[in-house]
Amino acid sequence: MRFIVCMLFVSFFLWADKPNILFIAVDDLRTELNCYGDTQVKTPHIDKLAADAIVFERAYCNIPVCGASRSSLMSGIYPTPKRYITYTSQVQEDTPGAKTLPQVFRENGYTALSRGKIFHNPKDSAKASWDEPAWKPKVGGLTWFDTETGKALSKKKRGRIYELPDVADNAYPDGQVAEKVIDDLRKFKESGKPFFLACGFIKPHMPFYAPKRYWDMYDRNAIKLADNQYMPKNAPKSLKGSGEFRSYHLENMDPNSEKFHRVMKHGYLACVSYIDKLVGDVLNELQKLELDKNTIVVFWGDHGWHLGEHNFWGKHNTMHHSTQVPLIVKVPGTKGAKSSALVETVDIFPTLCELADLKIPSQVQGLSFTKVLKNPQEKFRDYIYSRFGPGDAIVSKNFSFTRYKDKTIMLYDHRKDPQENVNVAGNPEYESVIKLMQKQLDDAMAKAKAAKW
Repeated sequence: MRFIVCMLFVSFFLWADKPNILFIAVDDLRTELNCYGDTQVKTPHIDKLAADAIVFERAYCNIPVCGASRSSLMSGIYPTPKRYITYTSQVQEDTPGAKTLPQVFRENGYTALSRGKIFHNPKDSAKASWDEPAWKPKVGGLTWFDTETGKALSKKKRGRIYELPDVADNAYPDGQVAEKVIDDLRKFKESGKPFFLACGFIKPHMPFYAPKRYWDMYDRNAIKLADNQYMPKNAPKSLKGSGEFRSYHLENMDPNSEKFHRVMKHGYLACVSYIDKLVGDVLNELQKLELDKNTIVVFWGDHGWHLGEHNFWGKHNTMHHSTQVPLIVKVPGTKGAKSSALVETVDIFPTLCELADLKIPSQVQGLSFTKVLKNPQEKFRDYIYSRFGPGDAIVSKNFSFTRYKDKTIMLYDHRKDPQENVNVAGNPEYESVIKLMQKQLDDAMAKAKAAKW
């Protein structure tokens, strides 16, 4: 089997034509997908993609906040306490002069287009990256279609945190993004030009607004809720959850109540199924046009998201629900498989360059994981690096370690505690583990700081 996979992969490099790239980015999507083992969520279209792709079960973002995570991916450069920090972070501001991933493809004869949310700021590095101005729908992600949604506003003048109107898919911006990408694919089929087409969906980012039929796919009372709605034992004071959800109107629901947990998780699942349908629309058109035979598809979530675990809602910390992301890569000619290799967001840039036989810019700090695409059982990294706010973290095969600015630390043993409920940093049994991970973290931080562009 290994030999067959390798031979099929080698045949990819023998194409006379340049391989196209369809890059699909989804905001706030954690590994809440059927192909990742979640039997509650309904994601048949993403699962279909996964069946013919390599599913990375241990992929992590380098910083769990959208703008910074996207900047890190698009430059291949690690974040630091002074670079790629917040959702407003931009490549052109934090690393001016750094080449972007689409820029490299564009400089090598590709037509590069941005549709929807790719960079957080569509003007970031736009002139160098795209052949057209980055396109976003006129309707925004906060736009509501149910009059009840806007009857009470939050302090930030935002509507309630959820709605489920009976509207068409294209009423919301993500539906319009899918339509735009499908139109682009048809034009590329006619022109025959190689493309780097970036498709960015906003949902399941809050607020949880999706057409009613996707909410109807779930029975709210039957939804499984997190069974660890409490802070991890021995957690340092620096560990906090995200307060982003409070910027929306909560209809006087108590965030600690079962009702709130059910509404929130129902909304998240509905939005994931909505995006799944749109992803299916795009991929079905790719196949219908027979462009799939020469197109590499990357499906990526920009960071994870807590769904009530530790009573957290959102990202913004170094717990595994914040940093672990879905990453599915389909290279024509390969068979579907799952890989437990540790990979990082910064690794996507050099991987796509190598697959397309393009020179990797010297600025790129990530590593190409093409060898894992050839053999999904191949080992890749010993650990990954991620950070947020005052915390810097290392994740290895069995452990997750975070060191905060105030020198307090967290260590979770994923072999015994995959849900990270007990911080064992104070347990003498783990002294050697902590010593090793302190060294690995120091090395990772030094590498990040040494970036040149």
